[in-house]
Amino acid sequence: MSADSSPLVGSPPSYGTLTIETSIDPLSSSVSSVRLSGYCGSPWRGIGYHAVVWMLAGIPWLLFRWKPLWGVRLRLRPCSLAHAETLVIETRDKEDSSWQLSTVQVQTEAIEGSLELPLQAQAEDGRSQVAVGTIPESTWKDTAPLHGQEEAKQVLRYYLFQGQRYVWIETQQAFLQVSLLDRGRSCDDIHSSRSGLSLQEQTVRKSMYGSNVIGVPVKSYPQLLVDEALNPYYGFQAFSIVLWLADHYYWYALCIFFISTISICLSLYKTRKQSTALRDMVKLSVQVCVCRPGGGEEWVDSSELVPGDCMVLPKEGGLMPCDAALVAGECVVNESSLTGESVPVLKTALPQGPRAYCPETHRRHTLFCGTLVLQARAYVGRHSLAVVTRTGFCTAKGGLVSSILHPKPVSFKFYTHSMKFVAALSVLALLGTIYSVFILYRNRVPVKEMVIRALDLVTVVVPPALPAAMTVCTLYAQSRLRTQGIFCLHPLRINLGGKLRLVCFDKTGTLTEDGLDVMGVVPLKENVFLPMIPEPRHLPVGPLLRALTTCHGLSRLRDSPVGDPMDLKMVESTGWVLEEGPAADPACGAQVLAVMRPPAQEPQLPRTEETPQPVSILCRFPFSSALQRMDVVVTWPGATQPEAYIKGSPELVAGLCSPETVPSNFAQVLQSYTAAGYRVVALAGKPLPIVPSLEAAQQLTRATVERELSLLGLLVMRNLLKPQTTPVIRALRGTNIRTVMVTGDNLQTAVTVAQACGMVGPQERLTIVHATHPERGQPASLDFLPVESSTAMNGTKVESFTLEPEPRSTHLALSGSTFSVLRKHFPKLLPKVLVQGTVFARMAPEQKTELVCELQKLQYCVGMCGDGANDCGALKAADVGVSLSQAEASVVSPFTSSMASIECVPAVIREGRCSLDTSFSVFKYMALYSLTQFISVLILYTINTNLGDVQFLAIDLVITTTVAVLMSRTGPALTLGRARPPGALLSVPVLGSLLLQVALVAGVQLGGYFLAITQPWFVPLNSSVPAPDNLPNYENTVIFSLSSFQYLILAAAVSKGAPFRRPLYTNGATWTEEHRRHLFQAAAAGPGRLALCGSLHAGERAGPVPPCLPAAAPAQTRLQETLQAGGAGAG
Repeated sequence: MSADSSPLVGSPPSYGTLTIETSIDPLSSSVSSVRLSGYCGSPWRGIGYHAVVWMLAGIPWLLFRWKPLWGVRLRLRPCSLAHAETLVIETRDKEDSSWQLSTVQVQTEAIEGSLELPLQAQAEDGRSQVAVGTIPESTWKDTAPLHGQEEAKQVLRYYLFQGQRYVWIETQQAFLQVSLLDRGRSCDDIHSSRSGLSLQEQTVRKSMYGSNVIGVPVKSYPQLLVDEALNPYYGFQAFSIVLWLADHYYWYALCIFFISTISICLSLYKTRKQSTALRDMVKLSVQVCVCRPGGGEEWVDSSELVPGDCMVLPKEGGLMPCDAALVAGECVVNESSLTGESVPVLKTALPQGPRAYCPETHRRHTLFCGTLVLQARAYVGRHSLAVVTRTGFCTAKGGLVSSILHPKPVSFKFYTHSMKFVAALSVLALLGTIYSVFILYRNRVPVKEMVIRALDLVTVVVPPALPAAMTVCTLYAQSRLRTQGIFCLHPLRINLGGKLRLVCFDKTGTLTEDGLDVMGVVPLKENVFLPMIPEPRHLPVGPLLRALTTCHGLSRLRDSPVGDPMDLKMVESTGWVLEEGPAADPACGAQVLAVMRPPAQEPQLPRTEETPQPVSILCRFPFSSALQRMDVVVTWPGATQPEAYIKGSPELVAGLCSPETVPSNFAQVLQSYTAAGYRVVALAGKPLPIVPSLEAAQQLTRATVERELSLLGLLVMRNLLKPQTTPVIRALRGTNIRTVMVTGDNLQTAVTVAQACGMVGPQERLTIVHATHPERGQPASLDFLPVESSTAMNGTKVESFTLEPEPRSTHLALSGSTFSVLRKHFPKLLPKVLVQGTVFARMAPEQKTELVCELQKLQYCVGMCGDGANDCGALKAADVGVSLSQAEASVVSPFTSSMASIECVPAVIREGRCSLDTSFSVFKYMALYSLTQFISVLILYTINTNLGDVQFLAIDLVITTTVAVLMSRTGPALTLGRARPPGALLSVPVLGSLLLQVALVAGVQLGGYFLAITQPWFVPLNSSVPAPDNLPNYENTVIFSLSSFQYLILAAAVSKGAPFRRPLYTNGATWTEEHRRHLFQAAAAGPGRLALCGSLHAGERAGPVPPCLPAAAPAQTRLQETLQAGGAGAG
């Protein structure tokens, strides 16, 4: 988890509040609450603390490791944050009700000079966030490193929390996260940093921000040993081993000690190996050329970079060591490791202006840490330049590493209920302890022996292997997903997949193919649409052809054009060729970004037709998902003035055009194509004033270009459904899982695709929701338009439309604009619309995130599947986000699928249901195993005996542990069903099943005991001899034999297959183990073999074994009937 800059404010003075984000913008969506309290040293408290620790032999120190707040409060005294030496940080995720506690030390560092802070970015309470950069001196308000009376010493107070650094701001009396240059900074401010930082500025900033290193802590083996050995789980085992040794269970204690030692060693090796691998994977140290004031350049290590440094990007590219804003030149970047976007992305220089810089808004101008720059090209000046905005854990790559080191807590009823159930078992252990003390006292057992036996009962009731057994379930599921090409970054999310009730899908590249086929161009002449021209290359030379050939974001990489698949198809349909590189253009006499050259002329070309000329691109405004358009400025030989072309959403482009250039039947023509499922893009253009140079073209603003445009025509493209889409959608709908489309495409196109893939059935009602913003004193309005008459200007008003479920399914379709109006002006109606909403079109990336969050508020467990390009926030916000990418780990989602289709979604759901159901089964089995052994021990305590050393070993290790681990191997059901696994452990079916099983187990054991003592061959126990000296005996042998069968039968009983898992017999390992152990137990309980189980006491004591008489045939039959009754009841 990484923190975002927010003020720590609150009352009383020693406490503060902070907003922490689990990931760095633009990829974050989950917000946590934080409480901060300050403490400082107290001599008397310190003396008392050490005295208590020494007097109690270090036990309090161990307790304080598990409960650090207790130790802090005992050792230190509360104080204000201004004087705190130790901070207690309590964090809570917005989806979790529990607080996670951490303690950190406040550190101090002397620095030379001061770091001035402009108060531009304001927090919600009016306090500023830290922002550093060069601005006019009149705006400087604060100085960060000053602390109280030490102002002259320039002391910086800060603390580190989960990789983030927080500094103390004296005048605000608050700790703030170190500033990020792009927070509250305008694009002009970013460009003003092109000259670079002086050495003194760089030194001061490094003191503030720290080194540009994503440090993964790798602990030494002694440190890991202390952490692992002092884990409460191993602490409980150590207590149990000491207790068993005191009770003369030497073999069992030694075996558990040996197994625990091996487990600790393997855990230490695995933990250190994983930490080392992660450290080596994220470690990046390269030499970087940075600019210095005065035009100088200096090579420095990437760890020395700080926000405000200006990097010189090498032409051949390389890995980005930080986040940076591109201020000069263009870059082709591979971002697959970050967003999952498989095609290289063209990054252009950040436009200048007063607008605040934001990585989400300016993604096309931002280079993210960890991404691979394939090539960099400078057009103005000698180099491509990028200004560093984020370093270390503040970067996008740092966010990914932080999410691995500090995964977001998963709020799930099963986990909270399991803890409550373990607490209930502890209460039961207490009651059993009280009963055992009473029985042992009645049997005149010595006090020492009585205490040992009573405490031994606690180790029986509370199964110490429960956490490990539960972890195995998700590990098996994670391994099975990996074999299917689905990689899971957070295994705990797998169980959430089993609770999905709704899945959102992106359209382009997810439901439909990545590539697009050009169907044709609809030109415009004299404000009238002409018939479609199937081959754009046959267009006459003119603005429309030039717009098609130049309005794109393609670049050349190794002699091949790369970029968005739609742009590639569009340019390919014209036959023109892209050329890049510094070139003199006779039209402007300067360098250009790129040149589009026409294909070779055909010999039969009529002489009357104008000869096409190469077109030079002077300026490019990349496509923005939020703006839904892109622009270019071009010129060509013989042109009197340059022209601007725009390509984007038809509705939006038409709105930017002069009304007289838009045909009156524009809406009807557009709908005729979108209703057929085609993707339609509008093109417009206009002449511009003369641009004397490339530098002048780069100064143009989008507002200047996108004004008084003329509509040129429509580009019609076909986006085919992937062959796997329709079967998967139908399968999900058949299991009562809602499917929702969330896309940035046209509403009518999205509706058509939804109908084609089965999201909307042929007999189901579909209604378009249309909302208008309030204007001219009129309130916001909301209309519901049936699809059959969606072209009408007036639809059914909201008062006459019911949102209640109808006999036949009703689906709603709406645009991003309508969604915004609903959230703002119709908040009470929004939930009703969302419950029936199926198609959400023209959704901006942030609106996709908002939609997921709104659905979660309706208690939906939401899944999201997309390619990670424009839906990063939604993938991160969803309970189960699946990114279609070739990378094994993506910062945008917990699941990454190398399958390029939505077939991965049912696979994740099936594994989630299987893992969740298996978790329930394993938990119930471990609980039943401990209660079964608890009943056995209580029965034997009553007659002053107990299970033997080797018997405990056989039950706990040979039978129970082996079966519990192997039963988790059962794979998921091959098909999805309508049923969902229960999410709550404390439910009537689950608890009722457990209680009935326990009652049956107790009845069978008691029945077997009373049946055995009535037999003529039965030899009563000598109650004057205490256990284990009275072993073996008939009572012990009967109880052990019966319970051994019960452990195996219970495992089969809880290992139910359908509807979430495959049948038990498909799990070969468990099936074989069950049969082997059943055969062993049957042999042990066979005629004349009753003493075989008693022989498991061998090694406890030397001495004669009393003869075991063969059981009479009728008694043998009754005993077998008792065993069979226990098996039938458990099944």
